[in-house]
Parts: sequence; structure tokens; C-alpha cells
Amino acid sequence: MAPFRKRQSEPPPESETPSVPPPGPTPALPVRRTAREKDQSADWSWDGKDATEDKAGTDAPADRWQPIAVGAPVPRFETVPPRGLSYRPDTVCDGWQTGVMALRLASVRGYQHRYEGRPREDDAAAAWDQETGTVVFAVADGVSSARQPHIGSQLACRSAVDEMLAQVRGEGGGFVADWEKLLSTVHWQLVEQARRILRRPDAGAEETAGLLATTLVAGTATPTEQGVFVHLISIGDSGAWQIKHDRFYPLAGGKAAGTDGLYSSTVEPLPYVPGVIRPLSFALEPGTVLLVGTDGFGDPLGDGTGAVARHFYYGLRQPVPPLGFAHLLDFSRETYDDDRTLIALWPWNDAPGGPS
Repeated sequence: MAPFRKRQSEPPPESETPSVPPPGPTPALPVRRTAREKDQSADWSWDGKDATEDKAGTDAPADRWQPIAVGAPVPRFETVPPRGLSYRPDTVCDGWQTGVMALRLASVRGYQHRYEGRPREDDAAAAWDQETGTVVFAVADGVSSARQPHIGSQLACRSAVDEMLAQVRGEGGGFVADWEKLLSTVHWQLVEQARRILRRPDAGAEETAGLLATTLVAGTATPTEQGVFVHLISIGDSGAWQIKHDRFYPLAGGKAAGTDGLYSSTVEPLPYVPGVIRPLSFALEPGTVLLVGTDGFGDPLGDGTGAVARHFYYGLRQPVPPLGFAHLLDFSRETYDDDRTLIALWPWNDAPGGPS
């Protein structure tokens, strides 16, 4: 099969090699300067104003919800409704606290799709098992070259979350015991859906990929007496990051640089399942934030030191209301016009209602 290619307006900045954050202090992000101190290189702003300014009482309510400009924004235009046979919202968001963790979720349609009238191709899902306290989550990005990528991403997230919950509540005891079964379940859900849409009971992986190809990051966060432990897998170029010691650390997924130093948008998506599955496992320490997102978030984040990184670093120091989380994700920066989906997880004393 020819490789699937996801549309990318601009190659992402060079990023760090994925690794679990090391213990101990590390250099902090550049401090955001005030309006008086900033120079031409400080381009983090809100509709042309410095983001540190208090907007209360200064703007009309509608203006406060305009996309936050990070550097040069995308030119304004009238959003076109998505074309399709079923309802597909432009933006979704969610958020809740378990007493041990706080979760925020948002998925927003990219500026290119808003301009063209195409549906949002990203999706996300999350759930909580009350008995074990485990949070399960999934993020997916439908491959643009597929014919119905938004159906693929939605189905991948829902089926992954359902299977993880079943394992967590079963013999897993709060954990996913069989990651191969998880991916096999998602694979067959996609294949069966493709057969129904195509009305071809013999359709296989290749036909499914042409219709519903999607990336996937799926994982669990389980509270224990030793802290919150995260286990996740990544298929394709969606990824996971962690804010720790005032820095962004890539953990899994994302785009990889080739031998020529350029970043490729070629991905091997679901329904294809890798021969070897290696879940990433680590402790989510107090004072850190886990981020799981699609490349619409990861590409502008880059190596975690630029204006977009500062935008999220200051915006996610503590859990924000779900609508505010979606607003942060819907920032405007020219050349970055892909759909964006992000899940953020704050552990322990960082969660409202958690231990102090």
C-alpha cells in the first residue's frame, strides 16, 4: 500500500528526541515579559494585546472569545458549515475531577477545514472507573487522504476507551493487561464499519485504510499508594508530552526527522497494527501535566521553547474550565491550520479536591 500522507502546511520546528523526563531540576522556559519589557521577538498576544493585560471590562463579551493570536494570526474569514451526512460539531470540550486527578479535553476544527467546509477529522474520548480510580483516554486524528477520516477517528477513540474500561474493570485491576487485544479490537471495529459503509462483507485492511485510516494514542492513568502511573501506546504521529520542571518533554509519537533532517508527514495508521507493541510506562509526579494530542497541537508546539509552548505553559499551570481549555487550543497562528485535539491530566494535589 502506498503510504498515507497527512496534509501539513509547514514542516514543524525541530523537536527533541522522545524520552521520559529526567528527575531533578532543569532550565526553565523563557519568562514571558511584560508589555514594557518585551521586544520584537516576544509575539505571544491576545488579539494584538499583551496576554498579561487584564481584559475584564475592556472588551465586548464576543471579543473576549476571539481566537488568541500567537504571533501573526490566521487571516479572519467566515466559517463554513461542515458538509456531510451526519452532525459533526466544530468544537467539543469536556472536563472533570476525580479527587485524585483533573482532566480536560478539547477537539477543535482547524482553520483550513473551517474555510473549506470540511468536518473536524480529529476526535478524543475519556472515561473514569470509579472502583479503581483509573482514567482511560484516547486521541485520534483521521488521515486526510482517507475518504471518511472523521468516522475513523471517532470510532477508534470510542472502541479504544470501551476496551480499556473492560480490561481495567476485569482482570487488569486498574490496568490494561493486553494491549494487543486493545489494538485488535480497534482494528476490527474499523474493518466492520468499512464493510457496512462500502456494503462489501469481504473488505479488508487496505479498503478500510482508504476509507477510515486514523492515528491513535490510548492510555490509562491509575492512582496507587505510590502515585499516579501512566501506561500508553501511540500509533501514527499523534503523541504525548509532559510539562515537568518548567519544560515540555516529548514522550511518545509525534513526527520523526529523516536522515536529511526533514520531518515527514507519512504515517502508518490504523487499521494496520504494528508487529511489536511497546507501551510506554511512567509515574506522573505532582507538579507535572500530561498532554496527549494530535499533530495539530504537536507541530506548532515544536521543541517546546517557542511562543506556542509559552502559550500553553502559562495557560495550563493549573486546570482551567473546559470552555477555557478549548479556547486555549483554538489559538491563531499563521501556517498552523490543522485540526487540534488535546487531553490534559493534572495529578494529585494539582487537581481540585485532591490531597494537598
